[in-house]
Amino acid sequence: MADIFINLSIIVLLAVVISGIMRLLKQPLLIGYILTGIAVGPYFLNIATSTPIIETFSQIGIALLLFMVGLYLNPRVIKEVGKVSFITGVGQVLFTSIIGFFIAKALGFPNITSFYIAVALTFSSTIIIMKLLSDKEAIDTLYGKISIGFLIVQDLIAILALMAISSISNGADIYSLLTKTLLKGVVVLFAVFIVSYLFLPRIINRIAKSQEFLLLFSIGWCFALAGLFEYLGFSLEIGALLAGVTLSLSPYHQEMNSKMRPLRDFFIVLFFIMLGSQMVFGEISKHWISIAVFSLFILIGNPLIVMILMGSFGYTKRSSFLAGLTVAQISEFSLILILLGIKVGHLPLEILSLVTSVGLITIAGSTYMILYAEKIYPYISKYLFVFEKKNIKKERNIKKQYDAVLFGYNRIGFSILNSFKEIKKNYLVVDYNPDTISNLLKFKIPCIYGDIDDAELLNELSLNKIQLAVSTIPDFETNFLLIENIRLVNPNAIIIVRAHQIKDALELYKKGASYVLTPHFLGGEYVAKMIREDKINLKGYEEEKQKHMKMLLDMLKKGQEHPEVEKNFK
Repeated sequence: MADIFINLSIIVLLAVVISGIMRLLKQPLLIGYILTGIAVGPYFLNIATSTPIIETFSQIGIALLLFMVGLYLNPRVIKEVGKVSFITGVGQVLFTSIIGFFIAKALGFPNITSFYIAVALTFSSTIIIMKLLSDKEAIDTLYGKISIGFLIVQDLIAILALMAISSISNGADIYSLLTKTLLKGVVVLFAVFIVSYLFLPRIINRIAKSQEFLLLFSIGWCFALAGLFEYLGFSLEIGALLAGVTLSLSPYHQEMNSKMRPLRDFFIVLFFIMLGSQMVFGEISKHWISIAVFSLFILIGNPLIVMILMGSFGYTKRSSFLAGLTVAQISEFSLILILLGIKVGHLPLEILSLVTSVGLITIAGSTYMILYAEKIYPYISKYLFVFEKKNIKKERNIKKQYDAVLFGYNRIGFSILNSFKEIKKNYLVVDYNPDTISNLLKFKIPCIYGDIDDAELLNELSLNKIQLAVSTIPDFETNFLLIENIRLVNPNAIIIVRAHQIKDALELYKKGASYVLTPHFLGGEYVAKMIREDKINLKGYEEEKQKHMKMLLDMLKKGQEHPEVEKNFK
């Protein structure tokens, strides 16, 4: 036991050092965990091979990870992600799997192996992308919301794939699968969801009064269903994931997620370390051509597929490009899928080394691509015209001179547009979301579809004659460019832009902004003003409440709900 503790201590300390280096390189810590596994594997320190305790810990990590994924996959999610996210998500999985299968076949892999590899290549990491978008403060952007939407669709497809594979044991025939396994699975699923619907809400409402007990119940429910599904011949991964799904409609699902995250993080570290320790370098050298081909396909092919699909919906080449980069890597689900294939006897162990190598390359490469996407885009934008509808510019019909222009119509833009009407100025809305433009046209609001990064659009707007320009777009580079273009031809125009960071706001002021809107700080200032003016006068707050409710209801009527899907998913 002492030797196991010492080995585990060395593994964790090494993970800290290697993950620290990854953090300095701006890489996801997941890469550090896998590299730690390689370091403690048979080729170097040889202290993690076939360690039952570490293997058990890694299984716990997978169970907790899938449980927490399930917490955010509630039945309403398909409706929330929107049509473009759903079709793009399904389309990308379909095209990537088909193309990936034929690539694998061309590289000499047998049918079943080609199928597994092709499916594994289709899934992108929701966890990593959410972290990167959060760091870039891009979750609220158009491409951020669409990306999160189709990543959730991918997760749902991954769940179905895992369920199908876990239903098949080595050597099972089709009759047995259809009559026994699937029937048993349907019965168990039905029973679980009946219990979840009838009894869980009452139980959780009582348990939630104690934070400590809520955490304990969450872990217990996760392990109970994981153990049940393992016992019934499925897999503990599916049981853990379904345990999360059954709790996803609970009003306390976010609290469960936050409470369990530290526990999950520790055990998931050991899973990826164990994964890295199982990599066989002899197999990697044998498959280096396949690894290179698959990695290039993921880094280049997946983004191209998304860009084609989004372009067909009428989105600008910039939005399509930024969203496309979010699928330029494989996910944790890809590795779990391959492990499950090995477990049921469909795949040789060497495929794990191949797919893990592809994962390391694509996760590292896509991380830099996403972080520096805005700097990469100007150099390649002229080559991306094929991914944008050719009739976009023809559809723009700027008939007259406008006094005020609103760039970006969203929750903030709604109120600003009302103020344009009140000051009786000719106004125009410019937005790069085709769905938004369609909604505005229904209300006969003057608008055009376009992107601020399009120099031709800015020339068409006659910026030298406008009196007021307002941008609700949160991207710093975009607002910097807008101010620069307007100030070159119109030094007297009022320019209002938006920023999240204080340093960005100060830079925009230096560039020539008349006012920089900082929503995070402005909300606090408004509440502080209410407290100073109304103190503890209930009537004053009631008046503010009624005004606010009236505004919110008005926004709802005009389609301004803007559900932020999976914003808290970490």
